[in-house]
Amino acid sequence: MPQAEGGYVSLPAMNGNGNGSAIYQSTTEPQAASPTSVFESVKRAIGQAIKSSPGDSEELVRMEQRQPVIVGGGARDRDKTGKTLNTKMPSAPTHTAEEAHLLGTMPVDPMDDIELRSVQLQFPNARGSILEACDQRRVPTDKGDIHVAIQGDTSKPAIVTYHDLGLNYATSFAGFFNYPVMRGLLENFCVYHVTAPGQEEGAPTLPEDYVYPTMDELAAQLLFVLSHFGLKSVIGFGVGAGANILARFAHGHPDKVGALCLINCVSTQSGWIEWGYQSFNARFLRTKGMTQGVIDYLMWHHFGRNPEERNHDLVQMYKQHFERGVNPTNLAMLINAYIHRNDLHLARTPPGTPGAETAATTLKMPVINITGSLSPHVDDTVTFNGRLDPTNSSWMKISDCAMVLEEQPAKLAEAFRLFLQGEGYAVGTLQKLARKISTASRSSSTQIELCVQ
Repeated sequence: MPQAEGGYVSLPAMNGNGNGSAIYQSTTEPQAASPTSVFESVKRAIGQAIKSSPGDSEELVRMEQRQPVIVGGGARDRDKTGKTLNTKMPSAPTHTAEEAHLLGTMPVDPMDDIELRSVQLQFPNARGSILEACDQRRVPTDKGDIHVAIQGDTSKPAIVTYHDLGLNYATSFAGFFNYPVMRGLLENFCVYHVTAPGQEEGAPTLPEDYVYPTMDELAAQLLFVLSHFGLKSVIGFGVGAGANILARFAHGHPDKVGALCLINCVSTQSGWIEWGYQSFNARFLRTKGMTQGVIDYLMWHHFGRNPEERNHDLVQMYKQHFERGVNPTNLAMLINAYIHRNDLHLARTPPGTPGAETAATTLKMPVINITGSLSPHVDDTVTFNGRLDPTNSSWMKISDCAMVLEEQPAKLAEAFRLFLQGEGYAVGTLQKLARKISTASRSSSTQIELCVQ
């Protein structure tokens, strides 16, 4: 078609018709002889150019170039200066025969088909490593056997852990003790993960005539654990109900516990609201199994309010655990024992107080009392802190979390490391470990800055 600078010019009337309508129809409406569009012509030309000869490729390209375009035929297609406007519709670019051959040998656009075959998810706090590294034992007690998982060298100082409601040693501590700082800590300690009766993964339902131990009896079972493994003194690490059990054991046997790290510890008996909710939960667990109401209460107990806004994947993982990995009948027995707990009878008695010999005493060993700022147990930890000796105890609230072990493992690991250093446990090794981790983090940040620059 004749073309002028800035666009196409009008053609003369066809067949003596001066109105220009024939021109509009002949240039815009596809004829029966060429029904294909511009896109189809380009695809056919490129696809056939690979298998055809150079002459055939040039013929296909010429066919592709003969496509209808819009031609302005009136004054409305010109600007104010009288210059013809370019009203051609954008179309696919044309290629020469050489370009067609090149296109046939070039790879397909990588954004068209992407197959994620070699992508693998990596979880730094994966639970599989701790499960494989632990030595599983069954320790006999006066209330039946309990499950104990040993992690580390048994010749090193001992750390005894105890889990919370609805959890076991794997779901409660596996991710935290697989954290890099804690993995280095295991080189200097041996961890004994104690699981309450019937709460381990895949535990069978306890017999109907089985009388579940009370909180004091659960604490007394730790004596059998220490005697079975020949432990004279341990470091307690407990969460929730497990923290209450370890505090009871430390209060009754202060010579057996060298230090305590307690998270969301409750030192008082259950209130009316807690007793009512947990009584309904225990009843539903016995009769209907794991209902949605019980799951919601357990999620509130561990994560507080609106946990999905902080970590949706973590919440879904624990919901699936409560639905599939917990024996409802056994959990109901543990909940029933927890809501019927008595007071720890701890009191802060300054030296020289009259009647201090007969009054309630507090814990004598060093205690670090930790909670999360979003946890529903903050007030309970404050009450517990008021009953401890301020000279050998500290209260710590970690921000932006409720379940501290999962949401803020780095801050908790650093606090636990400093606590152990203050008590004289493996000071040199822990300082070297912290220095190595800080150096690695600084070097990685420096590399990132250099790459950005």
